[in-house]
Amino acid sequence: MGEIRVLVAKPGLDGHDRGALVISQALRDHGMEVIYTGLRQSPAQIAQAAVQEDVDVIGLSSLSGAHNTLFPKVLEELSKRDAADIPVIGGGVIPSEDIPFLLEKGVKNIFTSGSSTEALANYIQELIDPKTKEMIPPKKIAHIGIAVKNIDHALPFYTGALGLSLEGVEKVETEGVKVAFLKIGESRFELLEPLDENSPIQGFLDKKGEGIHHIALEVDDINKRLKKYKSENIKLINDEPKKGADNSEIAFIHPQSANGVLFELCQHLGRSED
Repeated sequence: MGEIRVLVAKPGLDGHDRGALVISQALRDHGMEVIYTGLRQSPAQIAQAAVQEDVDVIGLSSLSGAHNTLFPKVLEELSKRDAADIPVIGGGVIPSEDIPFLLEKGVKNIFTSGSSTEALANYIQELIDPKTKEMIPPKKIAHIGIAVKNIDHALPFYTGALGLSLEGVEKVETEGVKVAFLKIGESRFELLEPLDENSPIQGFLDKKGEGIHHIALEVDDINKRLKKYKSENIKLINDEPKKGADNSEIAFIHPQSANGVLFELCQHLGRSED
């Protein structure tokens, strides 16, 4: 496949194009051919330019607040020109509450102001290039890790008051932790007890006390996911996966990348998830 051709456009009366120019240059730096239509383009003009330039994708940028009206109109104009197969993505100052509406109307994805240009470029590459396999979202919450001083003392609440069943207890010497598994629906609680004073869990207990330590997400191909995150400058605690409890490979995303939440990526090996 040759260069991916991207039309970057600012529909409506928006009079600022700095963001669109930054995005255009970033996509060019990722090897894409970018056609920028300039300011104050009508939906009809944008759709016509996309057809004439034979682009692979349209990127709409909006700061004016008229995205709920203008983005769907661009899609309508594409349909009138038998070009509804050209995917449209959006970005700019778009409130989160407007995103479901835009997706329902047919916009492929919305990149808010906190998104990186690397994430945008990767998404377009996966969307357009059939050789690039799209990253599958996490399957589910694999477990919630809860730091406790002593599993034996904590268990009665989970098995008695909550009525959950204890599936097993395992020591992970490499992490300095003992783990108790409690099934809840399709997920688990994992009670984490430090094995010694050098355990990261002991450090957490000393600093914050008992409580939720991390949220683990069940993923496919943890190696590919870590590589993607590194390319998007997402800060990681683990650049490579390591052995975790319950026959798994794990890696942690730094809380600075997730608004203070410690996320664990978890890929289980050799067992089915029921």
